[in-house]
Amino acid sequence: MKIFIYDEFNPEDTAMMQALYSRSAKSVAEHVDQVKKTGSGKFMEKFYVGYGHASIADCGSTTIFIEGVSMLVAKAVQDWPLYSGQETSSRYIDMSKQAIIDPVGTALSRTVLAKWMAFYTNNQTAVGEHLQIKYPRRSDEDEAVYDRAIKARSFDILRGFLPAGVTTQLSWHTNLRQAYDKLALLHHYPLPEVRTVADGIHNQLRMRYGHSFSHQLDESQEKYRQLIGECHTYFLEKKYPNDFRATTDIRYNDLLKYRELITARPARTGLPHFLTEYGLCTFDFLLDFGSFRDIHRHRNGVCRMPLLTTRFGFNNWYLEQLPPTLAREARTLIREQRLAIASLKATPELTQYYIAMGFNVSCRVSYGLPATVYVTELRSGKMVHPTLRRVAHQMDKFLRRKFPLLKLHSDLDPDDWDVRRGQQDIQEKK
Repeated sequence: MKIFIYDEFNPEDTAMMQALYSRSAKSVAEHVDQVKKTGSGKFMEKFYVGYGHASIADCGSTTIFIEGVSMLVAKAVQDWPLYSGQETSSRYIDMSKQAIIDPVGTALSRTVLAKWMAFYTNNQTAVGEHLQIKYPRRSDEDEAVYDRAIKARSFDILRGFLPAGVTTQLSWHTNLRQAYDKLALLHHYPLPEVRTVADGIHNQLRMRYGHSFSHQLDESQEKYRQLIGECHTYFLEKKYPNDFRATTDIRYNDLLKYRELITARPARTGLPHFLTEYGLCTFDFLLDFGSFRDIHRHRNGVCRMPLLTTRFGFNNWYLEQLPPTLAREARTLIREQRLAIASLKATPELTQYYIAMGFNVSCRVSYGLPATVYVTELRSGKMVHPTLRRVAHQMDKFLRRKFPLLKLHSDLDPDDWDVRRGQQDIQEKK
């Protein structure tokens, strides 16, 4: 037995070194020698002809770093089942200094954005002081950890007033094939900013990895992608009476043959993936756009991209956390901003830039049973934003009712304050 790890090569060379296994019985060590002799980037030229391109591109990966784009662009890039990456967290980072994308570019649009940002920026101290009264530090709690927890909770609350046009940064780690397939769709996205970003990424990848990003476009495929982009990018439905609905086509009796699997599962352990074949659990609910961004991170299923509007109101949780005087000020601001946003001469897609992330959106997610259980348990914890945690608790209630033998390890404690939020940080070692 021999085991090799080669991480030092160009992604296209790495892909070709893997692809040659299917056409050659030689050791990868010999192929490595060829790469070194021919030079990085030239190895694929020598062997590419006559091999199916797509499967080769699955084997080479790259990481793209995207900065200075709106929250809407970040969600567009991340709306992909195999997305891997990270994004600036509005729950931990002060966003007051971030630039804002203003595609309408009028005096009214600038005023709308400025008012949201003024409320977010000017009230951080007041919200923090209110939280210190509400959650006083215990004698056994580290002061620095407590202070960070209070600050994080303040951002939890005030991020509801950030407009979706505020800029963020994200990474995207992907194989070359997935990058091409995703960019092919982003080129037809309804938002001009997304299309511009997609063009920029594609151009850089084409210069770096020309063999994987120099395809001739097929007109029929492009028309189909255009149809998807224009008509089916956003989800905007609410055909149920309350704020939450759950359905499933999984038959409980089908699971009983796996009684031991569903009753003996320990905490932090997933159900086996094959149980996915028994059907889906689908959840429809209202959730603020800020917290939608968190549940959207679970990609082992379908999570529709909602259109951000003011139609479903501002999530009450954000207002409930403010001091009474500030809550009254916030309600007045929201009323005024809704009228101003309605007066913008912009398409529904562009209007999203001016809507605060505390407004509810219509969400639909569908998962197989293993993914449903994973999302439910993970998002039920105290470290999760409270508005999403409420949804997870409703998911838990549905699962317990529908599948009585299913063992769940959700955190159902109604108290959602946890000073350990202050420990969730990346700090330089001293």
